[in-house]
Amino acid sequence: MVNRVYVEKKEGLRHEAQGLRHDIRHILLIKNLTDVRLLNRYDVEGLDKETFEKATQLILSEPQLDNVYAELPEHKDAYVFAVEFLPGQFDQRADSAAQCIQILTTGDRPKVRSAKVYLLYGDLTEQEISDIKKYVINPVEAREASLDTFDTLDVKYDIPTEVDTLKGFIQASEDDLQAILKDMGLAMDLDDLKFCQNYFKSEDRDPSITEIRMIDTYWSDHCRHTTFLTTIDDVSFEDEQLKASWDRYISSRKDLNRTKPINLMDIGTLAAKVLKKEGKLSKLDESEEINACTVKIKVTVDGESQDWLLLFKNETHNHPTEIEPFGGAATCIGGAIRDPLSGRSYVYQAMRVTGAADPTVSVKDTMTGKLPQRKLVTTAADGYSSYGNQIGLATGLVDELYHPGYAAKRMEIGAVVAAAPAENVRREVPAAGDVVILLGGRTGRDGIGGATGSSKSHNVESLEKDGAEVQKGNAPEERKLQRLFRNAEASRLIKRCNDFGAGGVSVAIGELADGLDIDLNRVPKKYEGLDGTELAISESQERMAVVVEQKDMNRFMELAHEENLEATHVATVTDTNRLIAHWNGKDIINLSRDFLNSNGAEKHITVKTSAGESIYREVKGSFSENMTALSEDLNVCSKRGLSERFDSTIGAGTVLMPFGGKNQRTPIQAMAAKISVEKGHTDDTSVMAYGYNPFITEKNCYKGAYLAVVESAAKLIATGAGFEDTYLTFQEYFGKPGHDSARWGQPLEALLGAFDAQLDLGIAAIGGKDSMSGTFEKLDVPPTLVSFAITTEDAKYITSPEFKGANHKVLWLKPEYRNELPAKESLLTLFDYVHKLVTDGKLASIYTPTYGGAAEAVLKQCMGNDFGFAFAGSLSVQDIFGYQYGSFILELNDRATLDEIYAASELKDKGIIIADLGETTEDAEIRYNDEVLKLSDLCEAYEDKLEKVFKCNMNLDKDASPEESDVTIADYSEENWVAPAVQVAKPKVLIPVFPGNNCEYDSAKAMADAGLEPEIVVVRNMTKQDIAESVTEVAKHIEESQLIFIPGGFSGGDEPDGSAKFITSFFRNEAVKTATMDMLTKRDGLMLGICNGFQALIKLGLVPFGEIRDTDEHCPTLTFNTISRHQSKIVNIRVASNMSPWLADSEPGEIYSVPVSHGEGRFICEPELFKKLVENGQIATQYVDLNGHPTMDIQFNPNGSYYAVEGITSPDGRVLGKMGHAERWGHSLYKNVPGNYDMGLFKAAKEYFE
Repeated sequence: MVNRVYVEKKEGLRHEAQGLRHDIRHILLIKNLTDVRLLNRYDVEGLDKETFEKATQLILSEPQLDNVYAELPEHKDAYVFAVEFLPGQFDQRADSAAQCIQILTTGDRPKVRSAKVYLLYGDLTEQEISDIKKYVINPVEAREASLDTFDTLDVKYDIPTEVDTLKGFIQASEDDLQAILKDMGLAMDLDDLKFCQNYFKSEDRDPSITEIRMIDTYWSDHCRHTTFLTTIDDVSFEDEQLKASWDRYISSRKDLNRTKPINLMDIGTLAAKVLKKEGKLSKLDESEEINACTVKIKVTVDGESQDWLLLFKNETHNHPTEIEPFGGAATCIGGAIRDPLSGRSYVYQAMRVTGAADPTVSVKDTMTGKLPQRKLVTTAADGYSSYGNQIGLATGLVDELYHPGYAAKRMEIGAVVAAAPAENVRREVPAAGDVVILLGGRTGRDGIGGATGSSKSHNVESLEKDGAEVQKGNAPEERKLQRLFRNAEASRLIKRCNDFGAGGVSVAIGELADGLDIDLNRVPKKYEGLDGTELAISESQERMAVVVEQKDMNRFMELAHEENLEATHVATVTDTNRLIAHWNGKDIINLSRDFLNSNGAEKHITVKTSAGESIYREVKGSFSENMTALSEDLNVCSKRGLSERFDSTIGAGTVLMPFGGKNQRTPIQAMAAKISVEKGHTDDTSVMAYGYNPFITEKNCYKGAYLAVVESAAKLIATGAGFEDTYLTFQEYFGKPGHDSARWGQPLEALLGAFDAQLDLGIAAIGGKDSMSGTFEKLDVPPTLVSFAITTEDAKYITSPEFKGANHKVLWLKPEYRNELPAKESLLTLFDYVHKLVTDGKLASIYTPTYGGAAEAVLKQCMGNDFGFAFAGSLSVQDIFGYQYGSFILELNDRATLDEIYAASELKDKGIIIADLGETTEDAEIRYNDEVLKLSDLCEAYEDKLEKVFKCNMNLDKDASPEESDVTIADYSEENWVAPAVQVAKPKVLIPVFPGNNCEYDSAKAMADAGLEPEIVVVRNMTKQDIAESVTEVAKHIEESQLIFIPGGFSGGDEPDGSAKFITSFFRNEAVKTATMDMLTKRDGLMLGICNGFQALIKLGLVPFGEIRDTDEHCPTLTFNTISRHQSKIVNIRVASNMSPWLADSEPGEIYSVPVSHGEGRFICEPELFKKLVENGQIATQYVDLNGHPTMDIQFNPNGSYYAVEGITSPDGRVLGKMGHAERWGHSLYKNVPGNYDMGLFKAAKEYFE
């Protein structure tokens, strides 16, 4: 029997529907639309009616928030349609609903399907309805769903038994081969196919379809960099600088006795080889595992110097994000994470750099066959942030570059940083008899052809056919992989590892060893009906292939099971030097390793370079005109509404917030985070920055790439890092060059610029990623070479860019320039000098000018703390607004003197210019001679430019929230807290981890630091037996513990349509419920829930009622933020009551700063109940503004909580729920946002039991 229910948000809470109505009326300009209603539809099979009704109340809806209908509600005046995911696509809502229901029933997992039902009101034409459908349905991932009911949710599959052979292939004519290329949509060219034909002739057989598909993937540009490996036969030059660079490259090859072919890959990697020969890359960690850049570092942990590995990687998903922005961007960061993760490291910080066309233009200007730019940028941001936030990865810096060329194809880059103790990483060559284990997610049809699709140029027709190429991400599954690989025992069992990205089984497993025997029948499937080819090349995500010795297989699988991970032995290493895969008893792949490694037919090209233009940017107009225009320039204006949806503090290691100053308005130029140490503490910090200006590179690829390297390195220096041990990784992105010699000139010129920059600065790119498919019909992306620079530094030296005080002198130090580029000796001297000023403690802030010159720097530096600035009259407007890469703007503090800097001989000797830029002022104005601009006016233009695209400043609906006057409540003070019946010297803390939780490490460390004894217990739910065992285990741990701490995260992906339902389903189990209430009522225990944990506590009734109960429409709850997106920032909270033992070390009225990161933190409560909570002292904390006043202002109350409530307690205070992450605090964190972060929660809990 299939049960169906419709769920709709109540009036006043329909933010998603209101947002869609706004988009339709103001973006699609369909003014006849009067209203929109959205309903979630659930179909569930496998439950009796009573259980289904219980699941509807507790999981599929919330009585405080939702209206529930057994039938579609009255809709006679509405146009109705429904939307569902395509068959085979991952539906997190349905999947989480099924898991939650299984937890609730402890029985078999039911089948669940979900759909979204749209009710459109107004006098709409057929065309307008069609336009609305086109806006909400991306055919790459979804389709219009039937409104009919289902008799069953079972899907009948045609079960394939064999794969076809490409008969007649070895006898095929050239015309026949051309037809095969077209009919199969292959990415390889005719020469490659002829090369295949000759190979199979030598084997005297025709290939299987699987083999051709697999070879096409294996040799794709995405997997094997075929464009970059094309042999360059000759190059012509029109520019002397370029010719000199080429000669330098050729000379370097001779010095290295290099005989391999000349190609773009060789140019891109040769500088590292030169510098290595010179002894400058001694810390480079090299092995046959090359999934991520790896260097050896020393990390001081609790005073002990340890050997660690630092890993970093950049990844792109340009094509997938272009056609399915949410899934493409999500799997971009997922793939970026898995590369260093496969190196057994823990990924702890990410950077997102993207490229788009103008997202503010009318949707009517969208190119045929393309999604609107606004839809692209917002949906991609949601996809990337959703995945990163769920997996528990701090995104330290987010930026988006706008250029008309990115209308050809979006740029989506994720760069990540990871680290691991060196002793945990074992790298050995697999030996015959070793086994290959497939870990993690199951295999489906999503992602088939992703590698080859990303290697093609595209047109309207091709985009319509490539939907299956986009993988679907499942972040909670990848989080499990992270946890397993952080386990030292598991990590040390792995001899070699590869992640499942492009190419699936055929590449991920196929690259592990020269000889392999793969049993495709063992590959776990999401559903039936997959044939051998699909199993071999599907790029389904969250999978990892590991090689272990046969004797270690069972133990490794046990460790995987402990982390709730599926692990399957799917292949064995052989000594045959062949890749063999069999399915249904037949070999469907049987290829020699030598043939596979050939990468196909050798390609040749002749390259013609251009003269290149001057990159000088002439500035016209007055200072005021230029500064006003700059403030609303797309490449200068605020990206805060974009960035704040990304969790920037998870991991409790963020040294610099994305935006600094008391106002959190000054953007950082490099991200900085402490090396992630699971147990113990360090001040060693990784610092990463990027550099690239498309408007320079489109004029002169050589100089653009050179300056990209300079910019990325200078940003490290401007963040307080030293230049020693700096490493690079590049992202190249160009139009499809084809056979056009002139089009090949762009990447060659850029790589030569980067080559010279590396040798001049003595730093090397030790990794990178090329994407050579940035073409749509006749439009190309701008020539792109993004340089990422990384190094490490002590956290005490990390410096932020916001101005720190008034009446501070500000100097501008500029390197000597030659031929529009900084002279290397001058630049390196300047790097060292600036860092010395940092280590001597003489600088308050630093900024290195980029796209907007000194003007942009000063504008952004002023915003953080509302200081003004007076430019020196000796400067020209050209000076202030022109390019000046590699220079530094230095705000001096009281330790520095102008005389010593002006007298520095090392600066003068290298031609470095020391200029008086001006002085900071108390008045919030920017002055230049007689021209005066109010900072508030500039800030308004700066923040408003992208406000309609990425919301960050909004007015709350006053009808739905209490008025400002209702917010302030009286203090409630407690001085005598009741002690527990039994005192404990070292109380035990249970930290349960559910699928999707990600704050357990931070929570455990905070508890341990306070002297408590944390125990992390993973809740397993792969089978009903796992659930039963987890119930027993958790109940037993509760009986042995004095505290329960439910950590933050996204349990169950915050689905179905609401947070913490997975946790609440588990705690409603009778055994867990009884153990919890016994701990609280009979043993006077404590319980804490932060963020996701708070959501669980309030939906269980533990706050504010002190017991687990079924809630109703009158109970308080937490719901979606009024801004309708995730919010990550620092907020200030005021202690309203210290009645709780958790707050015993705080006084009412005290103000604390705390990181928040959530999408559902809005506390709602009926007025009469709220009044009682105040009287009982159960309102623990409130959001306050900079003056300490509770407020509804979205800048300070990030979710629009009623009465500005941040935390509440149970009646006795022993259960506390709060949104702010008090556990994410430590020495030298959040250096650019001042505040008192130590609430003493965990110390107070320890003292309670003493």
